[in-house]
Amino acid sequence: MFFAPITSGLVVSLDSFFVGLSLGLQKEVKFVHILAMNALLSTLCFVGFFLAESITLPPFVRPDFIVGGAFISFGLWGIIQTFRNSKKAKANTKSEAPPSPKTLIPVGIVMSVEAMLITMGITLIFADNASIAIPITVAAAHLVYAIVAFHLARIKTVSKIPRLYSSLASGLALVVYGVLAIVG
Repeated sequence: MFFAPITSGLVVSLDSFFVGLSLGLQKEVKFVHILAMNALLSTLCFVGFFLAESITLPPFVRPDFIVGGAFISFGLWGIIQTFRNSKKAKANTKSEAPPSPKTLIPVGIVMSVEAMLITMGITLIFADNASIAIPITVAAAHLVYAIVAFHLARIKTVSKIPRLYSSLASGLALVVYGVLAIVG
């Protein structure tokens, strides 16, 4: 049962692959941006772990429903935002403005808070087997997935993928994990 929280951390962090892919498709984003985002993300994973360790839920509360609902909400929010931004970009006659560090900051914060909530969720679901390996796994998986995807996006054939697809896949990954948390 020790491996279930670790496996969950690896699976649920997969959305970071699509975030890394999306950021890698933007020429203005540098590798150092990925590292900075993941430094904040790693810190918040540990904060989330220690917060979840201090939470005592009443026996009638099912943490898998809370966590699943949160992931589904985050995923649907991401998908809706992707479509909303896509419509805005189509409405503008100008091409989409390149991202700046100011636009990368909210992405990093959202990604980091989401990783903190992932860590809290896994810790709450597997409270009996919770260990420091949970935040380490979530943080490391986010970093590795983002780095691999970022570099893949710089390959000529992969760079032709529209950013819209990677953003949708990221949201869908969260929805799928949320459903799995509730059902499984």
